[in-house]
Amino acid sequence: MKRLITKKLVSWKNKPKRKPLILQGARQVGKTWILKNFGKKEFTNFYHLDFEKNKEDFIQIFNGNLSPKNILYNISLFLGAEINLKKDLLVFDEIQNVPRAITSLKYFCEEMPELAICAAGSLLGISFSKESYPVGKVEHLNLYPLNFEEFLINYGNENLYAAFIKGIKDKNTTVFIHKKLIALLREFYVTGGMPEVLDIFFKNKDKLTNIYNEIREIQKGLLISYMKDINKHSGKTNALHIDSVFNNIPMQLAENIDDSVKRYRFKNVISGKKGYTQLQGPIDWLLKADLITKVQICNKAEIPFKAFSKNNIFKLYLFDVGILGAMLELPPSVILLGDYAITKGFFVENFVVAEMKSTSTSEIYSWAERNSEIEIMIESKGDIIPIEVKSSLRIKAKSLQQFILKYSPKNAYVLSEKMFSSKEQIKKNIPLYYAAKIREI
Repeated sequence: MKRLITKKLVSWKNKPKRKPLILQGARQVGKTWILKNFGKKEFTNFYHLDFEKNKEDFIQIFNGNLSPKNILYNISLFLGAEINLKKDLLVFDEIQNVPRAITSLKYFCEEMPELAICAAGSLLGISFSKESYPVGKVEHLNLYPLNFEEFLINYGNENLYAAFIKGIKDKNTTVFIHKKLIALLREFYVTGGMPEVLDIFFKNKDKLTNIYNEIREIQKGLLISYMKDINKHSGKTNALHIDSVFNNIPMQLAENIDDSVKRYRFKNVISGKKGYTQLQGPIDWLLKADLITKVQICNKAEIPFKAFSKNNIFKLYLFDVGILGAMLELPPSVILLGDYAITKGFFVENFVVAEMKSTSTSEIYSWAERNSEIEIMIESKGDIIPIEVKSSLRIKAKSLQQFILKYSPKNAYVLSEKMFSSKEQIKKNIPLYYAAKIREI
């Protein structure tokens, strides 16, 4: 599958002074595939070293002297191949299984900068390693599930994708294109962006089969694999708590049918625990694993946002909207028909947060003051930008109007199923399918 992150990988390759690169992200988002494809296309040779499959071998290689020359000599013996420092790529896959390999990246940066090294690993292992982390000696990229633009790229309709891109430049689309994109957006709500799910979907979308049932089974299988990872990396007691928090997030989200998502509540998530300090560990664990996203709630719309938010007041969302639907056992037919009596509000809001996170490293905030609240608030070039999220064609936004009256932003946006509109000087509508592009727009 084509991924937008490939451009960033090529940019890294062409840097005159590059550092070893760590590609991070949740399990099963496509890190290994991306690096293999990148290696084949951009380098004379690439060598994929699986630190999970051959764990004991690589523990031995990295257990002694961390001199890059010594390590490279042993890797060459393992591979039975001579590695060209200037033309080849080394991929250290599942690097969290060999913590000293993570430490070694510091020495590769300092003593062998001409060698291209990409490491891939889930934050599950990297974040909890006891070994020294090479701070300042590595570069980082995060890979997320495919967003809606990547879904379109791989869907197989080049003209529709071209129209999607043109719509960004023109800030306008035709009624026909808009309807097509909304229909595909609802399909994306079902599939989400996990590569294994989309691989099955793209291969079978034109066949007379109920592919959506198969998709739900794959998504449930992915959830089982995440539970196994939690058990593997966190210990029995912690695993139970992390599992409880993870499974409770969809339930809390689903309670927000008519309104925007409310602040996360700690009570009744884990038996006997009812405050932030008691749940902070499991929440932080899931954040580091890239399985959830935290959005702080500000009590004032002033910069810096962090100064007007509290650590214990926030919203939590899942990393993938397809996984959210699977955890709530939402029937795909309901989502495809746009029956927002069930899915409106929280479901679309989760989609928007995941989309925005996929294209920017900047923090996402929310705003709540008295009886008004805005789902998304971001900063761009010193300007505060409020973004109201609406799941259907009804886009009356009382809270946004209150925000505009109080804070006088230069621009304010509503994300909804309506087409572009800019009749008002400040408040403008943007179609939901451009959520990942809102900073660009």
